[in-house]
Amino acid sequence: MQVLTILLQAAQGDGGMGMILMLVAMFAIMYFFMIRPQQKKQKEIQIFRNNIEKGQNVITAGGVYGTVRDIDEANNILILEVASGVRIRVDRNSVFGSAASTDNYSK
Repeated sequence: MQVLTILLQAAQGDGGMGMILMLVAMFAIMYFFMIRPQQKKQKEIQIFRNNIEKGQNVITAGGVYGTVRDIDEANNILILEVASGVRIRVDRNSVFGSAASTDNYSK
């Protein structure tokens, strides 16, 4: 009976290290499946925003489709033409993607 008690206490003493390893493993899994892909996606969006050119079809965060007509680099503003003769000013950071990849869905 005393041997069993001693073995149980020894196993509990090692449980602290096992718990730490389990927490480290859970953090690693969270990093590789959630945090890292989100960082890669944000980096791709930032690269897209920096490479926007005049005449490119884009989508804003609010869902507005437009064509870039002018770029104000100093103020980080884009002039979008959303309809014939209708132009709006939007912040460059509110542009999230190219509208060219969604043209097939609108038909």
